[in-house]
Amino acid sequence: YPNPFNPSTNIHFDLPKSSVVNLEVYDLMGKRVATLVNERMGAGSHMVTFNASGLASGIYLYRIQAGNFIQTRKLTLIK
Repeated sequence: YPNPFNPSTNIHFDLPKSSVVNLEVYDLMGKRVATLVNERMGAGSHMVTFNASGLASGIYLYRIQAGNFIQTRKLTLIK
């Protein structure tokens, strides 16, 4: 939240157990524009801030992978 956002937003996620987490942001062409997390994180609630001040307005997708769990969500940047 917030979504749409300008220029930054927070991505929240919960881990039931300690896991290696990979959180990346892509544009609609499939190009990775940011790697926000690529490390082992402990169990519990987490928040990561995505600052898109250097990116153009548009729709972006974030993909989070933790163990066998994978989720993709849409983010809308409006400047």
